[in-house]
Amino acid sequence: MKNHVWRPLFVVIGVVIAILLFRSVYVPSDFGSQELGYTFGYHRLSNEQEWKDFPAEYKDTEYCNECHDDKVEELRGAQHAMIPCENCHGPALSHPDDPEKLAINTSRELCIRCHAKLITPSSGREDIPGIDPVEHNKGEECSECHNPHNPSLEDM
Repeated sequence: MKNHVWRPLFVVIGVVIAILLFRSVYVPSDFGSQELGYTFGYHRLSNEQEWKDFPAEYKDTEYCNECHDDKVEELRGAQHAMIPCENCHGPALSHPDDPEKLAINTSRELCIRCHAKLITPSSGREDIPGIDPVEHNKGEECSECHNPHNPSLEDM
């Protein structure tokens, strides 16, 4: 082979070797998919305790049920039953101490995430009632007409 073929080949081999050397120095030895394979993706074994000690920012609906059992019970039979409280009410990391009352997101954009009519429905999402956000009550918040805890299909 001629020199013009060997030079680029050596450059590529050199780059691959440089990447492998950099990886061996930069990536911790306990980083990988471990014995569970790729089920949970790559992680660092020595980092697991750090994540266990990290305070959870979000709680579950049962946490809210301790003080707001009336609202949680109302929600159990509603169309929004599968949506965690914190999707609209924000993270309950330090609630009820600070803040005493969580900020409620009543923005139209929050509702539109799920309720915008799909052009090409897929994955069961077409079962959710959808609207055309440009035409449907433009400029108004959805909660002005709909009860977010239990919206009825007739209202839509």
